[in-house]
Amino acid sequence: MSELEKLKPTIKLSIMNPDAESGSLFGRGIASLCLGVRESGSLNAAAKGMGMAYSKAWRIIKDTEAALGVQLLNRDGAHGSQLTEAGDQLLDAYLAIEERLQEKAEELFGQLLK
Repeated sequence: MSELEKLKPTIKLSIMNPDAESGSLFGRGIASLCLGVRESGSLNAAAKGMGMAYSKAWRIIKDTEAALGVQLLNRDGAHGSQLTEAGDQLLDAYLAIEERLQEKAEELFGQLLK
């Protein structure tokens, strides 16, 4: 086995609104945050699970929503948060694309090393 065969490509996917003035993107970090909200029902719990302050998570969500023009979360104060229908769809699409791109990248990397 050559030393290159131990390596693995990494794909960094982001989704953007080409009409937005902000540079905020929906990438791996926001996807992880949204996945944490989906699993825990709480932005605070999702942020803590990522070692992030709630205020930072809140700012990231707000900035991304503004840039995309899409509401990602429904917030219900003390009762937690949940993804909106659009937030669910965007997260599912992101995760599916990321998985397929990663599989293809690994396949191509292996082929190109031969």
